[in-house]
Amino acid sequence: MSFSRLRAEWAPSIPRELMAGAVATFALIPEVIAFSFVAGVDPSVGLFASFVISIVIAFTGGRPAMISAAAGSVALVAAPLVQSHGLAYLLAAGALAGLVQVAFGLLRLGALMRFVSSSVRTGFVNALAILIFAAQMPHLVGANGATWSLLILGLAIIYLLPRLTSAVPSPLVCIVVLSVLAAVAGLPVKTVADLGRLPDALPMFGWPDVPLDLATLRLIALPALAIAMVGLLESMMTAKVVDELTDTPSSKNRECTGLGIANVAASLFGGIAGCGMIGQTVSNVRYGGRGRLSTLFAGAFLLILMVLLKPWVSQVPVIALVAIMVMVSASTFDWGSLRGMVRHPRVSSAVMLVTVAVTVATENLAAGVAVGVMLSGVFFTFKVARLMGVAIADDAPDGTRVYRVTGQVFFASAELFVDAFDTRDTENRPVRIDVTQAHFWDVTAVEALDTVVQRLRKHGSVVEVVGLNAASRVLIDRLGSGR
Repeated sequence: MSFSRLRAEWAPSIPRELMAGAVATFALIPEVIAFSFVAGVDPSVGLFASFVISIVIAFTGGRPAMISAAAGSVALVAAPLVQSHGLAYLLAAGALAGLVQVAFGLLRLGALMRFVSSSVRTGFVNALAILIFAAQMPHLVGANGATWSLLILGLAIIYLLPRLTSAVPSPLVCIVVLSVLAAVAGLPVKTVADLGRLPDALPMFGWPDVPLDLATLRLIALPALAIAMVGLLESMMTAKVVDELTDTPSSKNRECTGLGIANVAASLFGGIAGCGMIGQTVSNVRYGGRGRLSTLFAGAFLLILMVLLKPWVSQVPVIALVAIMVMVSASTFDWGSLRGMVRHPRVSSAVMLVTVAVTVATENLAAGVAVGVMLSGVFFTFKVARLMGVAIADDAPDGTRVYRVTGQVFFASAELFVDAFDTRDTENRPVRIDVTQAHFWDVTAVEALDTVVQRLRKHGSVVEVVGLNAASRVLIDRLGSGR
């Protein structure tokens, strides 16, 4: 790799990369701590993960300038496992999820994300927003007046400050103001120190303290698969956003492999698995981040800040993090999709709503996406199948009945194709099946053509099939009965 290409990939402008990485770090800290308590783990678990993931993926990822860390979507999937079996099993599940992601990338399956329709992606984002908001409810139900007052003040700072200046991230200002106010006034509110331990040193390498047996594998297999799929989906969506913002391509398969390696490393250093962070990535790009250096510096700067500022961070009111998560929820939700339901086809809106409903009902983002993708496939299949038609032409001068087939003949339209031929009208008459405007896709389509030809011949018709394109002819020659 030439020096110019290496510089373009890593640091087109070193000062700009460092500044963008620093801004992304400040935007990352409050959300990572907030996501940690959503997952039910100490803040150190999320912070260690974010540090390790950022450092590793800066080298292994396929999308320069993308920020990856402990994310809300993964935290939501991880929470039930932590509650039922503890942190060690979550770390093991994260490592297994990373291996699944590595395999996904090595098998070049990143292209499968293209099968996730826009409706499913919108449903995924909206469901994620709803689940993030719902996760804040335990901190608000039964809260005292001081807590509600700080929440209102925090939201006011988050939403009003950007109208005055964007030099400092408003979530960070929210944390500082609410922390100072709570400390000076002695307000009776819960702080980050009450949530768990913050890091005070570098993370230590070690295998999760779980038995290496089939029982453990059975416990972590499904959560690991859910973590892997949710992480891949959100990272691919984030990478696509950066592609569009920077007008540059990225390697989706390398991003899958890189994310997997980063998640394995994070798990071995005591951190939760993570994925691409849409909000922080957009901040990084908007402040000038274009290369891998901004990602690398974001991770390194994160650990420096957390170790040096630990006494202050521990005094941050939890309600400040709740305010930030409410903002994240509101900004994550695609409000335009509500208006789009009036303009978009009803089928697309149905897929979006089903994806949201399944995800919220199961609290499993992977399950919602899977149902949405399957539903999209079913609707698309029926739509294409309806486009297949068989028209009966006027009898030819020699008395031949002509059937003109148009559209796609495959498993979903094969039965319609067979039903279009009525042997009572062609008894002992020559028949010509013109498939010039049709295409045969699979073995079901070939069997359907065989069935029609055999039925017509059984009733005394001499059958001629004309107009087969090259691909259909090859398929029929290989799979057909030859009769």
